[in-house]
Amino acid sequence: MSKGMIELLKNGVDETLYMTLISTIIAYAIGIPLGVLVYVTDRKGICNNRIINFITGVIINVVRSVPFLILLVAILPFTRLVVGTTIGSDATIVPLVVAAAPFVARLVESSLKEVDSGVIEAAKAMGSSKLQIITKVLLPEAKPSLLVGGTIAISTILGYSAMAGFVGGGGLGAIAINYGYYRYQNNVMLITVAFLVLIVQLFQEVGIRVVNKIDKRLR
Repeated sequence: MSKGMIELLKNGVDETLYMTLISTIIAYAIGIPLGVLVYVTDRKGICNNRIINFITGVIINVVRSVPFLILLVAILPFTRLVVGTTIGSDATIVPLVVAAAPFVARLVESSLKEVDSGVIEAAKAMGSSKLQIITKVLLPEAKPSLLVGGTIAISTILGYSAMAGFVGGGGLGAIAINYGYYRYQNNVMLITVAFLVLIVQLFQEVGIRVVNKIDKRLR
């Protein structure tokens, strides 16, 4: 393999990690409040509000129902408005966040539902406010499950970033498509796939180790 291709693959790994990590951070910054909102406004939630719960749930479900490649193309004008371009790693982050945030919201909602209701009732009995219950009871108690969900989310976002290569996104996905697919360089395709698998395994291993350290149930 040529020196130029090695350098290209190195840049591809860097761009993939950049897109995945930044998109995950932003998606969680949006998804955690959305997930909390859906959970607390549920029929059995501490802030029962059927209207808000219904509207938020519909928005999340609609965005999640759109296949990523279609979503990627559909919001190109919005992407250009936000970052000034529709190609490259920066442009790919926009649709990644739009696609991942609702997914993260559902993961967060699912994690919060695993919290023992007795803990919530105890916090209420002690006079905790709704905000205190969310920040000091729900989220801390759900932390192990949230971290497990994080490893799932980051793997999903990584897969989305690879698909973005079809429409000018950067990273390993673009290399696999431009060189492995269009130029029939099967060795490049195999190497990019291997890198993607290794990155996913790395994130999952780190996530599992962190969960094992903080999950009190495993001690």
